[in-house]
Amino acid sequence: MTRVRACAALLLASASAVAHVVSMSSGDISIAANRAHYELRMPLYEIAHVQAPERALLAHIHFAGAAMVSSACRPDPVRDAYICTADYTFAAPIDRLEVECTFPAVTVPNHVHMLRAELDGKQDQAVFDSAFPRATLLFRPPTAVEIAATQSAAGFVRALGGAVQVLMLAALVLAARRPRELLAIAGTFAAGEIAAVLMVVRMLWQPAPRFVEAAMALALAYLAVEILLLPQAGARWAVALVLGGFQGLYFDLFVQNTGYHPGFVLAGALAAQIVLLAILALLLSRIGRLARALRPVQVAAAALLVFGMAWFFLRLRG
Repeated sequence: MTRVRACAALLLASASAVAHVVSMSSGDISIAANRAHYELRMPLYEIAHVQAPERALLAHIHFAGAAMVSSACRPDPVRDAYICTADYTFAAPIDRLEVECTFPAVTVPNHVHMLRAELDGKQDQAVFDSAFPRATLLFRPPTAVEIAATQSAAGFVRALGGAVQVLMLAALVLAARRPRELLAIAGTFAAGEIAAVLMVVRMLWQPAPRFVEAAMALALAYLAVEILLLPQAGARWAVALVLGGFQGLYFDLFVQNTGYHPGFVLAGALAAQIVLLAILALLLSRIGRLARALRPVQVAAAALLVFGMAWFFLRLRG
């Protein structure tokens, strides 16, 4: 019981730390000759804990060779966003743009920033997060290979981009009682992700991040309840399908914010999930053999239940 409480306390604290699993912002910079105008759109809930956001946000994005000449920030309740604009000058006209973006340092560790840029009618874009804070925009049409590699890599990183994504996969491993069942659960989880992305794209519906996170938390808590109270339940693949659907909504938010092709993003995400599922299954197998008396599956499921419910209520509170 002491171990359950310790794990629960740790995951409860983690729930507060990952309260914003869907953490994304976007920006546009337009460059003409040696002048540039940048606009940042940050969700209002992301700046609730940011000290002096009118200074902190713009201090965490840098355009090489550019000097800021003016800036302004304001909340926009209609768009549910905090808008910052800034004007820059370069010493001379440029043909490429080197950018460093460290918004995760001032918002949350899993924050993603999508930057679109235009230079003399030519466009380029880049995605920044804690793993990839720098990029060079070349303002030339990317090749098909570059598009596939970049967008698949983005999906791979997003699948492993936060504690909740890892916990989701860990819950699937905990729910599987044998290797064949893990294959079925993983397959239906992937099917749910794919179906959610395809359905939302066709419906032209963009779910609110708060809804996606609350739904993911509740589904995670329910799977933990099944593991604890229904050890012989025979349709855990169905729960995995629902979990995959909610996870798919998260990827759809990423696709809609970046304009990336859903097929490439999902291919990268599924590759990452396969690798991580294999690693987690191996770890649980080893732990189960070495510490069977400690009932590691039940202890972990109880902790996941506490985490899921804590995360759910945090999202309800906003």
